[in-house]
Amino acid sequence: QFQLVESGGGLVQPGGSLRLSCAASGFTLNRYTIGWFRQAPGKEREGVSCISNSGDSTNYADSVKGRFTIARENAKMTVYLQMNSLIPEDTAVYYCAASLSGSCSKEGNLYPIHYWGKGTLVTVSS
Repeated sequence: QFQLVESGGGLVQPGGSLRLSCAASGFTLNRYTIGWFRQAPGKEREGVSCISNSGDSTNYADSVKGRFTIARENAKMTVYLQMNSLIPEDTAVYYCAASLSGSCSKEGNLYPIHYWGKGTLVTVSS
């Protein structure tokens, strides 16, 4: 059964760091482009970052560029999102998503989405 499970969210102070993980099972991860999305309270879901199936191409939303880093270890069936210099505006539920032969835009938006995880909450607050 195809499954994406996010972990690593939590409460962090402004300026702090978190690393999110997206563990995949039930499919061959190295065939899929993976993206991270987030949805803040009262706002629409937005693309944060995405990475090609081989890991040699990455893109980021302007709002996180220089602070977030996406990476993947296909042998471990896991994709990561390292988040540094966090600000309150980063508070959101973060989702990972998979796309077979999808497009990863320069703005870090992945489409079309074939599978979603259930999300992990990140709260940035003092």
